[in-house]
Amino acid sequence: MKLTRIHHCKNLNVQKYKQLEKQAVLLGRVRSEVWAKYGSISGLNVRDRTIRDAWMKEGRDFGVSANAWKETLRDCIGDIKAYREASKEKVKQAIRKRTTCDKELKRLYTLLKKDEWATDNFLHRQMRKHFRHGVNHTYNQIIVRADMCKTFELNGQCWLKVPSLIPRQTIKIPLNTTVDFAPQGTLRIILKNGNIEVHSTYDAVETQDCGTATIGVDKGYSEAFVDSDGDVYGSGLGKLISSESDYLNQKYKHRNKLRAIARAKPHKKKKIELNNLGRNKLEKRQNAQKAKLKTLIFTATHRLVDKAKIIVAEDLTSPIQSKRNYGKNTKRRLNTWVKGLLADALTGISHRRGSTVHLVNSAYTSQIDSFSGLLIGTRKGDRFYRTNGEVIQADWNAARNVLARLNDNEISRYTPYQQVKRILQERTDRYKSELTDSGSSYTLGNKTLTECELVLEYV
Repeated sequence: MKLTRIHHCKNLNVQKYKQLEKQAVLLGRVRSEVWAKYGSISGLNVRDRTIRDAWMKEGRDFGVSANAWKETLRDCIGDIKAYREASKEKVKQAIRKRTTCDKELKRLYTLLKKDEWATDNFLHRQMRKHFRHGVNHTYNQIIVRADMCKTFELNGQCWLKVPSLIPRQTIKIPLNTTVDFAPQGTLRIILKNGNIEVHSTYDAVETQDCGTATIGVDKGYSEAFVDSDGDVYGSGLGKLISSESDYLNQKYKHRNKLRAIARAKPHKKKKIELNNLGRNKLEKRQNAQKAKLKTLIFTATHRLVDKAKIIVAEDLTSPIQSKRNYGKNTKRRLNTWVKGLLADALTGISHRRGSTVHLVNSAYTSQIDSFSGLLIGTRKGDRFYRTNGEVIQADWNAARNVLARLNDNEISRYTPYQQVKRILQERTDRYKSELTDSGSSYTLGNKTLTECELVLEYV
């Protein structure tokens, strides 16, 4: 498994930054051209080497070294391929909704995998729907091949040498690390408001042992995880997200007012843009916020893996279907929910420490009573109200249901949520019918209850 290590520059010369910035802008134009020509169906089965050879034959000059634009071309084609593969996940969902025939599923999946979907009308329509033409917005990155950069030590500090726009001349970048942790391999240099990040990849190694338990987990908003034993991991996640979301909401309201003033009063526009609409402080705060979130989530995940050998989790790759009408504030906060970071942390840490993550269908796991496995009871916020009057923690209830899904033969990971609801409703109706058929009734206080009502009331 590959992981990314990020190094930052330390006390970089302004002129060096401007040289790198100019190079990044020129390479950004290469990216724009690649995305414009090959960022859609037209780029299917087109290799970067084919494009490179054609440009070399044409004698194209992009104002940068040949190695620089070649690596940028290769990186762009890789991004387009990743974009296309991500679109296929949505097409797979459409396939599963279209048919349940194993033979037809295999045929469609095979065509999709081999990129021969253009031969099937249904697949072609779905790919055109989900694989739309991409546009480049990246003008601040430089890809440096491993043999085109070198590191050296000066006064105990690691320095990085990368090619400049002038042939046979390099730019020396001071990094906030030592040569023992120097970046290696192909590097990605990212420029952000006068600062430089150097991204390198390395192979993850198993460092610690994991636990022995088998547990289900529910990924939440108030906390990172709640397991099927009721243990909570990453408390305070929701408060951290909400506070920053509220701050940004007020911040952008004030900035929008200043923009309106600048438009209405042109003589003040330059001064307002210079002194009031900068992004240096804002981005510095956002980077600090991301670091806090990452620390909290990864610490919580390590604690989870300390306990578990097998982790059963929801598959949250697709949007959760809901008819609930969330307010504006809740919507804003949910939009900042670090669901992807939670999933990445769970996958990455479990892989490195030897535990296994099993993904199951998430449909209706929060609406089922985990003690009966039936669609009875009601969830309201962080509480789940059982039919017998007992109130339990909603995420704990959902985690128990997630664990039960591991051995549910009727509900697979990819079962459509409509079918899941039908299966659960049939189980609930069958259970109620079996109890009602007994015809027994009981007097409790001043109420007469059937056996079904009695069980649902006090189970």
